[in-house]
Amino acid sequence: MEKRGQWSSRFTFILAAIGSAVGLGNAWRFPGLAAKHGGGTFLVVYLLAMLVMGIPLLMMEIAVSRKFRKGAIESMRGIGKKWEPVGWAATSNAFVIVCYYSVVFAWVILMFINSWQFAGMTGLPAEEKVAKAGGLFDKLTHTTGAVDGTLIPGQVLLCLLIAWGLIFFCIRNGAKSVGKVVKFTVFAPVVLLLIMAIKGCTMPGAMEGVKILFVPDMNAFSDPTLWTDAIGQVFYSLSIMMAIMFAYGSYLGDDADIALDAVIIAFSDMAISVLSGVVMFSTMGGTGMMDKVSASGIGTAFYIYPQAIVNLTDVGWFNAVFGAIFYLMLITLAIDSAFSIVEGISAAVADKFHLKPKSVTITVCAIAGIISILFVSQAGLAWLDIVDNWANSINLILVGILECVAIGWTFKLRKVLYEINKNAKKFKAPYWWFVASVRFIAPVLLAGLFAWNIIHLFFDEGGNYGGYPMWAVICGGWVVSAFVFASGFIAKIIIAKKKKDGFVEDEVVWED
Repeated sequence: MEKRGQWSSRFTFILAAIGSAVGLGNAWRFPGLAAKHGGGTFLVVYLLAMLVMGIPLLMMEIAVSRKFRKGAIESMRGIGKKWEPVGWAATSNAFVIVCYYSVVFAWVILMFINSWQFAGMTGLPAEEKVAKAGGLFDKLTHTTGAVDGTLIPGQVLLCLLIAWGLIFFCIRNGAKSVGKVVKFTVFAPVVLLLIMAIKGCTMPGAMEGVKILFVPDMNAFSDPTLWTDAIGQVFYSLSIMMAIMFAYGSYLGDDADIALDAVIIAFSDMAISVLSGVVMFSTMGGTGMMDKVSASGIGTAFYIYPQAIVNLTDVGWFNAVFGAIFYLMLITLAIDSAFSIVEGISAAVADKFHLKPKSVTITVCAIAGIISILFVSQAGLAWLDIVDNWANSINLILVGILECVAIGWTFKLRKVLYEINKNAKKFKAPYWWFVASVRFIAPVLLAGLFAWNIIHLFFDEGGNYGGYPMWAVICGGWVVSAFVFASGFIAKIIIAKKKKDGFVEDEVVWED
């Protein structure tokens, strides 16, 4: 491998990017939001948001990083030195996210290991069966659902170690090892989803559920939360503004067709989301639980879907196997997203400080792994809820707005568009579409989404998110956000001190 890792082929890059974009949110949050907003109605708005915001921003990050051959921090510095803190914010927020995403990954592994328990629940009386299936996650994790509780269950801690071991194994050699892994981890969940979709669609009443997914409810278009949820799902789903696509784009060769590749990545992501919707809607429809589909991913995967699993058939072992397939599918979805976040962080920091990427990866995994232990305690679910809300609803959106301002308003977008289209053959991104999105539509939509989140937090919840104690909201929310956006300025102090010892920053220039 060269000093700068490169993808072995265009196909490998596309698979890696799809793997990063397609995660747990596709399997549980997308179907939940579709159920909340009239099924087909959500699909229409989601597609619209993908076209006017998602794809252009994805192209933008890949093009900028491919040109500079740098991760998020140095790429934003190349746009303008004053914008380097934005790259640091994206990288720091990604670090925060992987600390708890790894724990969700561990919980999925835990449920997979314990899928055999569904067999013994199948023959129980209806109420007891549902109660035991719905309570299995709480029983295994000993969660209190509150911010207090320090017990760390050994089984959960073991699953966390397995999760971090798998993450490091996949990215130990950067693009080279990622390229080998994604050839399995991208296709495996699709195969497993197809198996579950076939089973779901053959159940009595299943097609009524599927019909809800694809038929729009015209009355739902007037609901403002539909638009905010769809915009948010597109934004969160494509792995943009998280330092990931900067890292992946920096490993691309000069002959890459960014315009077409970004379209393929985005629509593959949407296709797997829709397939996940078919699985969820058919299974819930077939088990008579369509009214229980939740917009909460955690709630759907760990509380509601287990109830559906034990109601699939009267054959215990079959239900257990189906449960194992479901959680194995989630494992294959989670792992790509998890290791891509770490790769985004490692590439950015290694580029900035001229470090060996593998050494940085080991350090990132070790530090994030230690911090993640907080989230496997009895209080972990509550802390995860708080931190996740701020990382996504506050930090990620602000990073997105700042990136759009930096690249859209202080840099020549024609240069970025040229980089996107220079190898384009079948599809070229139109100038008017790209500029309108990056300069106007995306920042306005993101600003609206941010405002909506803030209004909801302060006016609907009185600033006290989720009913948690205010001290926990401040520590897990506002303090974390302060760290994310202060990280670039803290880094400047560290770099200034290193310069006294002879450290020299790279000159990052966009050469025409």
